[in-house]
Amino acid sequence: MNPPKKHDIGPTQPGELTHFDAAGQAHMVDIGDKQETRRVAIAQGTIKMHPDTLAVIASGSAKKGDVLGVARIAAIMAAKRTADLIPLCHPIALTRVAVDFTLDAENSCVVCAVEVESFGKTGAEMEALTSVQIGLLTIYDMCKAVDRQMIISQVRVVHKRGGKSGEWTVQPFSTEPGRG
Repeated sequence: MNPPKKHDIGPTQPGELTHFDAAGQAHMVDIGDKQETRRVAIAQGTIKMHPDTLAVIASGSAKKGDVLGVARIAAIMAAKRTADLIPLCHPIALTRVAVDFTLDAENSCVVCAVEVESFGKTGAEMEALTSVQIGLLTIYDMCKAVDRQMIISQVRVVHKRGGKSGEWTVQPFSTEPGRG
């Protein structure tokens, strides 16, 4: 029997961090023996803003153009480039990225939800999370001339399907600060 290669030494107990070997060195997780399955991840987050800023977005009258249209393209591009941004993230072939923005006038915010799909050996959670963040940051960038106090928050994975851990869903969160 060959001794394990340094990159094969990883956590031995459930719940241990997978991106560190037994010596505490960062490494890319070995997914070579994992099964290929259809993988789905949905993430969402919010950007809270002044009601006037939300009205500008809703009317499509922002000086930089269609805020949500540009943010949608940015979010899709971000999902495709996640492995270039997160050091130990595996590059994966995405089969679909769907970006949805909901304007919530009652809470004066925009909710961004992204669903990412792939077929492979590792999940798409990082791609969904990156996509949401970049979508929300693009909204901030396009509206900062009229509102520098926008707050990006509550970014998280809300659904995952595929792979060894199967499927799980969390309850959608409230857009109120401090909730969910």
